[in-house]
Amino acid sequence: MKAISILGSTGSIGCNTVKVIEHLGCFRVVAMAAGRNVVKFAEQIAVVKPELVSCVDEACAAELERELHSLNASIPRIETGDAGLVAVATHPEAETVVSATVGAVGFVPTLRAIEAGKRIALANKETLVMAGELMTRAAEKSGAEILPVDSEHNAIHQCLRGERKSEVKRLILTASGGPFRQWPKTRIENATRAEALNHPNWKMGDKITIDSATLMNKGLEVIEAKWLFGFDADRISVIVHPQSVVHSMVEMVDGSIIAQLGVTDMRHPIQYALTYPDRKESGLTPLDISKLRQLNFEEPDLERFPCLGLAFAALKAGGTMAAVLNAANEMAVQAFLDGKIRLSEIAEINRAVMSEHETRDISTIEAVLETDRWARTRAIMKLSKSASA
Repeated sequence: MKAISILGSTGSIGCNTVKVIEHLGCFRVVAMAAGRNVVKFAEQIAVVKPELVSCVDEACAAELERELHSLNASIPRIETGDAGLVAVATHPEAETVVSATVGAVGFVPTLRAIEAGKRIALANKETLVMAGELMTRAAEKSGAEILPVDSEHNAIHQCLRGERKSEVKRLILTASGGPFRQWPKTRIENATRAEALNHPNWKMGDKITIDSATLMNKGLEVIEAKWLFGFDADRISVIVHPQSVVHSMVEMVDGSIIAQLGVTDMRHPIQYALTYPDRKESGLTPLDISKLRQLNFEEPDLERFPCLGLAFAALKAGGTMAAVLNAANEMAVQAFLDGKIRLSEIAEINRAVMSEHETRDISTIEAVLETDRWARTRAIMKLSKSASA
């Protein structure tokens, strides 16, 4: 039984990871961390029986104990806060760490897991967006392996199996286009929270679903792809594919294009990352190619979806600029979810904060965290002005 830790166990990826582990039967969960969904967390703990768990704070820990008592479940060691996340990520028995927290909170624990030489099943793209250089450098030093869980990067990883990097012309990330793919710009600008959360193909958490609606999610994936696979911005493309059947492609220098196809179920990429280099029966209904009637592809419209262009600009700027974009976007997305700004203002806040930042090299974890704090402060100031306007 291979030991595994899960960061963000009650989120969409975390819940699906538990399902995959239950199906495979060859993993045991030794540590788990979650946010404030204590009821769900207690149910998971009662089933998988980890040795160590972590939640947000002491109040959350006390509530968790009460829930476990009500379930007649044994109570593991409970830690809290940032230290608890790191403890889960670096559990001495864990061989694999599923990094599935949302946003920058996963940065430090994921880095510590990499430094400890763990295999990382990475669903938290923000960690590579913020500090891809630090992460990859740490992995080279420790021998840690980073395997992508995002369906697009997971697809590219599969397409690159057995291929030489010198034979690759470009990586092609597919995007569903989100709920506003065919909407005019003026209608997108005033989209409601409910409309933005109504993704046509995928069931995800609120933050990633809003990012998908603005195509920021695809922009973050472009930055992530650079660090996962070692290709610069001019060799990474995005194509809109509304059916979400082709999860991504790789174009070779001879003109051949290799694609990975599958159903829209995150259990596929999660299982691939956990069992790699082996493949195991998934128990999921496979893609029925005979029922495919058409596959459409179109160029993304950067005028209607400016966040994607901002991500390419951040990647080309290098250094700390991607961390600035990530932090500003997190603040702006939350403000939209809270009803404080319009959807179009997410890109405006991102662009404004980026324009005020002087890019620096990423040399230390402190530099990344300082940049993150600066960008969040600037974003809050601009959000306050926007709300009072």
